[in-house]
Amino acid sequence: MQCEICKTRTATVHLTEIINGQRSESHLCQNCAQKEGVTIKSQLSLNELLSSLIAAHQQTDEGGGSEKSHKVCPECGITMEQFRKQALLGCPKDYDVFESDLKEVIEKTQDNNLTHKGKVPAQTRNSSNARPENQDKIEELQKQLSQAVEKEDYELAAKIRDQLKELQ
Repeated sequence: MQCEICKTRTATVHLTEIINGQRSESHLCQNCAQKEGVTIKSQLSLNELLSSLIAAHQQTDEGGGSEKSHKVCPECGITMEQFRKQALLGCPKDYDVFESDLKEVIEKTQDNNLTHKGKVPAQTRNSSNARPENQDKIEELQKQLSQAVEKEDYELAAKIRDQLKELQ
């Protein structure tokens, strides 16, 4: 894809803006992007991301977080303060010692979701083997169907079966 401004170099900067519900895309080369004032930042490393989230979490906790800052792992000796600085844990036991602190950080990074759902690789996303977007709903309905049949509630089972057919 060519740069929309100079029309000679390959576009390496792809911008998507949504203003008042209207989506617009721009495809620029590095030089034109700089001339337009678009700052380009490479992706953050996981450590940088965790460090910034931990720092933000620490700022919100400073009022009453004295217990959190004094926790020490009995196996490796790391403190929550050291983890906040280096964004690396010292040993597997740290997950237990700092569980509540880490849970809050993980929730923030995962949009308040602690259940890992996984991702579908881009290659299979459009193939027939792709995981349907409503897979979670299908799995839940299959559980409900099994429970309804087990309870011999065949009327409910029939309704659930029909919902499953619609989703599949």
